[in-house]
Amino acid sequence: MLSAAAVEPRTFFDELRDREFSRLDAQKHAYLDYAGSALYGDSQLRAHQELLREGVFGNPHSDSAPSRASTEVIDTARRMVLLFFDVDERTHDVCFTANTSAAIKLVAEGYPFGPESGCYLAADNHNSVNGIREYARAAGARVRYLPLGDELRLLDPDMLLAEESLRGGGLVAFPAQSNFSGLQHPLELVTTARALGFDVLLDVAAFVPTHAFSLRRCPADFVALSFYKLFGYPTGVGALVARRDALARLRRPWFAGGTVTYASIAADTHLLRPRNEGFEDGTPNFLGIAALRAGFDLLDEAGMPRITAHVRVLTSDLLDGLRSLHHGNGVPLVRVYGPNGMNDRGGAVAFNVCDRDGTPIPYAIVEAKARRANVSLRGGCFCNPGASEAAFALDPASIASCLGALGEKFTPERFTECTNTAVGAVRISIGLANNTADIERAIAVVASFRG
Repeated sequence: MLSAAAVEPRTFFDELRDREFSRLDAQKHAYLDYAGSALYGDSQLRAHQELLREGVFGNPHSDSAPSRASTEVIDTARRMVLLFFDVDERTHDVCFTANTSAAIKLVAEGYPFGPESGCYLAADNHNSVNGIREYARAAGARVRYLPLGDELRLLDPDMLLAEESLRGGGLVAFPAQSNFSGLQHPLELVTTARALGFDVLLDVAAFVPTHAFSLRRCPADFVALSFYKLFGYPTGVGALVARRDALARLRRPWFAGGTVTYASIAADTHLLRPRNEGFEDGTPNFLGIAALRAGFDLLDEAGMPRITAHVRVLTSDLLDGLRSLHHGNGVPLVRVYGPNGMNDRGGAVAFNVCDRDGTPIPYAIVEAKARRANVSLRGGCFCNPGASEAAFALDPASIASCLGALGEKFTPERFTECTNTAVGAVRISIGLANNTADIERAIAVVASFRG
């Protein structure tokens, strides 16, 4: 029998998992897709249910007592979001949206693109950011990508932006953390770009669930996020957090219910509401927004520095475990994309499992084997074609040729056959509820491919 001294003490995260995420161990489930969605804690559900059971909430566009209750919930949530980003309503606004994509679209459709106001996107971006280029091109703006170099890092972005600043200003958009590789791009680029006369849109959806972020220290003009990425619940609520002066430069191409002070059919005119109210189309998801407090309370209890350290330790263990795996002939079992070590890396790791010849095994096979082992991870390109193309060293001419030839018949399998290059990776992403056993189970799935 082990002595008391020999029993390893339970950690804060062990107790948190038992209290908030006991369903994971009850179902023997290793959930490792935090970049897809965080998991909600039991306390969030209890708090939201209690609020709904005791409250009476109406459409906030009315002036009844239930409507005022909803308005107060929304205003309180707005202040909590600003506090989370270390700013307040004197300088910033929060526009509630359906998700990160909708927040990005608010900027894309309203930004004053033109011949002297271009669009500069990191090659490593989610497709929701890549889509900005369509609005820019429609306005006759120059579109240019910031290329990727070694370890999928941005290649000399300062030099490229300095060169482009001679043509005028425009919008620069990049992620604080890659949703493909977990690479954390230099936040100093925000200050550099703004000093050169650019506005900056920062996608923080993958970064802020496990890292503190201050808009005082990193003064991006716009940041976009989804709250289910932060704490799992509610879904269907995101936000655009914007500097008030930057938001004022956007020009909405339409109006909707809730966004206008007045609209007239006979006079053929309308007047948008000021600030965030002019950007929140229709009735906001007021009952979903009411759930944000419990999510922020859970993050506050854990503490962002502690979450950051916890995820960093587990990510380091995962990398070490994956890189220790080899086939019997000495060939590495795993090819990791992004940073070689933990420098500038968040809690997501993208990799391919390779056969004895070093050829990647189709990600769907790895994903299926993990699913049978009750280990949840993700396979594919993660809606990030730029980082994928760079990671797999795909030739631009081959990409264009194959996409043109395949057209509506495109599938990842056909594209792989056409380019003669394995396309798609496996991604493991780590968050608040994970523990060492989850990492060991994931490594065991990968190790089962050794030959």
